[in-house]
Amino acid sequence: MIKKWIKKIPALNSSAQESPEPSDQSDPIQGKGTEASTPRLGLFKRLKERMGKTRNGFVRQMDQILLGRHEIDPELLDELEEILIMADMGVTTVQDIFDKLRIEVKKKELQDPLALRKRLKEQIADLLKVPSTQIRWTPSPFVVLVIGVNGVGKTTTIAKLAYRLKQEGKNVLLVAADTFRAAAVEQLETWGKRIDVPVIKHSAGSDPSAVAFDGMEAAIKRDVDIVIVDTAGRLHTKVNLMEELKKISRVISKKVQEAPHEVLIVLDATTGQNAISQANLFGEAVGVTGIVLTKLDGTAKGGIVVSIANQMQIPIRFIGIGEKMEDLRQFDPEEFVEAIFAER
Repeated sequence: MIKKWIKKIPALNSSAQESPEPSDQSDPIQGKGTEASTPRLGLFKRLKERMGKTRNGFVRQMDQILLGRHEIDPELLDELEEILIMADMGVTTVQDIFDKLRIEVKKKELQDPLALRKRLKEQIADLLKVPSTQIRWTPSPFVVLVIGVNGVGKTTTIAKLAYRLKQEGKNVLLVAADTFRAAAVEQLETWGKRIDVPVIKHSAGSDPSAVAFDGMEAAIKRDVDIVIVDTAGRLHTKVNLMEELKKISRVISKKVQEAPHEVLIVLDATTGQNAISQANLFGEAVGVTGIVLTKLDGTAKGGIVVSIANQMQIPIRFIGIGEKMEDLRQFDPEEFVEAIFAER
């Protein structure tokens, strides 16, 4: 069954298109506060609302197929399998899920189509629970290296993360080490002014490692809690970019012991399986410790979240579900699954 549907999957682009990161025309600094200061029910409602495309995509298709069915037969399983593959859940991941389901059906442990929906929901939730420890944001300065190709919303994500940490009482410093992309330094500086967070920068075209070095020195002198380092995002197939990232990482580690403490890769959910290719290549260069998945509100193929978690076995730290500051959300697997499987 799997092989039949592989042919239907659009060919994956081996490299992301290089494009300028989107500049927000609206002002996302309108939702003052983070999860700590917003009622939990309101946060779930917002997540459910922003995940509407995914819920109305593959989840709704699943429900339509299950509606009126009185038994679980091979045809039903094949149809559901197709839906999950086309939802960017990944061939390997879907195969793992349905191998288990077919065994349960064969043993008559699973007979009711409604129970099948519940079981699918449970399996998806389990795949999202990648073993990890939460970021403690210590010692000080705690250094976060942010990587990813252009166009994924990297700089905006950095600003939202800095804002979030500042709201939690942290003293944050931004480092503009993406000196290659036109206007990248200016973009981060603009964000810094908007959220009142200082930015260490050099002129465009400067050595990124030199900027990182100065950023670490400034963090130590100013007794900063957290340093977030922006990096270049040119095509991930370019060897020189990967070497530059390695150099930045080495410079940081010489100034701050065991740093960078967290390496976050920003991935665009709308790019589908190509996001996994990006994570693999960047991971080979600097070692990814966490994922930020952006633009989840813009895709009906939210299955990519499951595919990334299952194949990469790297924790998804945050998800981006909109332009507001609180729309950079700490990822909660159970909450995420509840939001996409929620009844209308």
